[in-house]
Amino acid sequence: MWFQVERSDRKTLTQQVYEQLRHFILNGDLKTNEKLPSTRELATSLGVSRNIILEVYDQLVAEGYLIVKPRSGTFVAPGSVFNKHEYQDTLISKELFAKTVKDIIDFKAATPAMDHFPRKAWGRLAKEVCYDAPDSIFGYHSPEGIPELKEELARYLLRTRGVICNPNQIMITSGATQALSLITEIVIKNKEYVAVEDPVTDEMRTIFTYGGAEIYPIPVDAKGIKPEFLSQENPPGFVFVLPSHQFPLGGTLSIQRRIQLIEYARKYNCYIVEDDYDSEFTYEGTPVHSVQGLDPEKVVYVGTFSKILSPALRIGYVVLPTGLIDEFKKLKWYKDRHNSTLEQLILTRFIKEGFLERHVRKMKRIYKQRREALVNSLKKHFPDCSILGHAAGMHLVVQLQSIEYNTQLINWIQEHSVQIYSVDHYSINKGTHCDKIVMGYGSLSVDIIEEGVQRLKNAIDSYQF
Repeated sequence: MWFQVERSDRKTLTQQVYEQLRHFILNGDLKTNEKLPSTRELATSLGVSRNIILEVYDQLVAEGYLIVKPRSGTFVAPGSVFNKHEYQDTLISKELFAKTVKDIIDFKAATPAMDHFPRKAWGRLAKEVCYDAPDSIFGYHSPEGIPELKEELARYLLRTRGVICNPNQIMITSGATQALSLITEIVIKNKEYVAVEDPVTDEMRTIFTYGGAEIYPIPVDAKGIKPEFLSQENPPGFVFVLPSHQFPLGGTLSIQRRIQLIEYARKYNCYIVEDDYDSEFTYEGTPVHSVQGLDPEKVVYVGTFSKILSPALRIGYVVLPTGLIDEFKKLKWYKDRHNSTLEQLILTRFIKEGFLERHVRKMKRIYKQRREALVNSLKKHFPDCSILGHAAGMHLVVQLQSIEYNTQLINWIQEHSVQIYSVDHYSINKGTHCDKIVMGYGSLSVDIIEEGVQRLKNAIDSYQF
């Protein structure tokens, strides 16, 4: 047993010796019950102080790697060694998996272009906020978010989305996920259920079921959810919709159906939960205003900055009807006390100084270019394909006649280093959308998009249908 220690290394000599011995034990280079050199021998061999070796041995004994037998020496403890072959096989598998994942072109939807995060502006504002903020900002604050951000958000949402609210109705959350989770916990009681669009992202279904709600699917077409399928005998606790750009089918909810939803909620005294996750990115025509603007007391409006800026920020928000404010505020306090105040202040400045709207305009150009590249490439390689949904957001749906995207075909495509997602994967009632796939383009460059479609073409052409 020999290894080298580096005196110029940032790690201490004690840490270097400890890590090497621990590695030898776990890897099986030192066998169970094998005797280690004496502290004096090992110290001489490595050219270090004996006190260092004594400290390392004591630590390894305390952690259970070594045992000391009086008048016999120090030995490797039973049960502290991995099976060497299994350990090496695991490492090899992890390396192969990492390489495979790295090489795959993943058309995952709802993933923003992280390479275009406005680092320079955000970094400057972060520095200024940290230097200029009063001492009180580093203490505890109220769970619903700082007043400055809520005031800016109220103005921004009215201007861009037609959301009608005062700042007190806005609650800052850790993304849309927390907002939806808290809403479910507050609204769904006595085993009430949630009426959800079908298909819909599986993440949403998980949030609702984890919150204790049952799920009732409502079919969707090109104009969004079909309100006529809502129960007239047993109304839900709330109806969950993505009206601006339905996920995954991509439709926009028509005004007629928006009115039907509002009238249903009024008649049966239930809520509509509106998720407006990527409404800023519309490439044809003018974005349709929110459902919330039609009836602020019946609609819970949920938004997030994860898709506009970055998922790493974990800043979302919910605009509540007045009757839900107190209970939401109390529950939010118990869940996480409050969101990062510094990041809220940075975001406030980011919106107030016009950076957010400039960033949205820039990203609309980039996403539109990427969408056009994906559509053109699909039309080139699959002339008979249909592109479904409104030209908005960061994904589209492709329909290829006579092709059913079952598990075998999806796996075959993945073996050709491209990842796509069947719409049927997101369906509650299976079997209706097997001929459609979701393809996200937000995080992919034009070159990568074109390469990915070429790989998809090669995979489908070589598949034995």
